[in-house]
Amino acid sequence: MDRDEVLAEFDRQLRRAARPDGPGARIEQAGDVVRQVAPQHGWNGVLWSGLDDDGADAAIAEQVGYFGGLGRPFEWKLYAHDRPDDLGRRLLAAGFTAEPAETVMAGWIAALAVDGPPPGGVRLAGVTDQAGVELMARVHERAFGTPGEHLRRRLLDQLAAGTLVAVVAMAGDVPVSAARMDVHPGSRFASLWGGGTVPEWRGRGLYRALVAYRARLAAARGYEFLQVDASSESRPILARLGFEALTTTTPYVHG
Repeated sequence: MDRDEVLAEFDRQLRRAARPDGPGARIEQAGDVVRQVAPQHGWNGVLWSGLDDDGADAAIAEQVGYFGGLGRPFEWKLYAHDRPDDLGRRLLAAGFTAEPAETVMAGWIAALAVDGPPPGGVRLAGVTDQAGVELMARVHERAFGTPGEHLRRRLLDQLAAGTLVAVVAMAGDVPVSAARMDVHPGSRFASLWGGGTVPEWRGRGLYRALVAYRARLAAARGYEFLQVDASSESRPILARLGFEALTTTTPYVHG
């Protein structure tokens, strides 16, 4: 895999030419900024920017004013190769808060080692309705310790739009792990998100099994690459499966 080529395609297809991720969301280009504007429970933020030293501060102020006028918090997803070099410092000066950086990883699906079954006593179930979304939200609340109400609404929106593939790992009648995949029609990429496992089931291979499940579905739909914003915990697992690091991304949150 040519990492520079894949990163350039990622920038072009999923950032500069992004499509809305659910009903009620829209993509807007405001000068040299591409942003998504979504309902309150959706993702609002800046996906791409092509800024320079002279125009960066004004562009940041415009986004703060725009989303502030809507009454919505938003995120500026800053990538390590974005310009100007001090864009992160400028965002902090404008009142943003930086969250932990993640590693943008990509894997050529045909070469990934994704044939692992789930551990014994666990079955994987596709999420296709509100009951499945509820199971996912229950896992999310236990795995991450955060309320799942916004996630419930967002996942239902994405299911309705046909942009979401999701899976829950069930130990009997109990959901123990869950993950989702965003598909991007017209691109070469599908994106993996939200892999979480309840504490007592960690370390048993569920994360790997859920990656394998989604990789098979992505390949069946004709996608060539899987992309992940990987935490420090998931990066080693993904590297063993054949994913490679492309760059890093840091969420800067305002409001």
